[in-house]
Amino acid sequence: MSNSQTIILDIETIGEDYDSLDKATQESLTRWIKREANSEEEYQAALEDLKSGLGFSPLTGSIVAIGILDYHKNEGVVYFQAPGVKCEETKEDGILLKAMDEKEMLEKFWEVARKCQIFVTFNGRSFDIPFLLIRSAIHGIRPTKDLMRGRYLYQHSPDAVHIDILEQLTFYGATRRKGSLHLWTRAFGIESPKVSGITGDDVGPLFKEKKFIEIAKYNVGDLRATRELYEKWKTYLSF
Repeated sequence: MSNSQTIILDIETIGEDYDSLDKATQESLTRWIKREANSEEEYQAALEDLKSGLGFSPLTGSIVAIGILDYHKNEGVVYFQAPGVKCEETKEDGILLKAMDEKEMLEKFWEVARKCQIFVTFNGRSFDIPFLLIRSAIHGIRPTKDLMRGRYLYQHSPDAVHIDILEQLTFYGATRRKGSLHLWTRAFGIESPKVSGITGDDVGPLFKEKKFIEIAKYNVGDLRATRELYEKWKTYLSF
């Protein structure tokens, strides 16, 4: 990675295996389902949704890929987990793919972040950044930049500006529907990362199947799409 001031950032996460959780944790997670379900069928459906959604929380999930793209040089790196599998460093669309565990990924990310000023994400304020911060703390790693400071751009410190493209395109939630990355890229004529046939819902199953490179490549697609969407916002909607 270079010392570029602007980077595009995206993460991929998976949830823990629900059946491997201790009883107290299972009870804590399902308490509200038991209260609100009106039948056994409703309970089972809600339980399946909960199991598939454990990767959305840093309390029950972990990061399996962190992608960083140098905005100016249009090159970068995806750090990804590949437990039990030897993966040689390789490149995908000009982006280096490098295997390491979650703690190493986080340490590498904050090392890069220290040298950067502008951080661009898609829905990063609601997901990527809080997840990164909490998982870092869990691993005993102190973040080098405060990427959650203030919601509005003018509230950010000069050395850590976090531009969440989804927040900008929806004018901080003023529009009724937010839209997914796929819908936004489609509207702007940008190739969607979903054209590969993989979606965020597939990351968990792919990880179980040890298809770690596929997850890393999917992350590359997200980085590229987010960069192009940032270009559109920067050119036409940034004042």
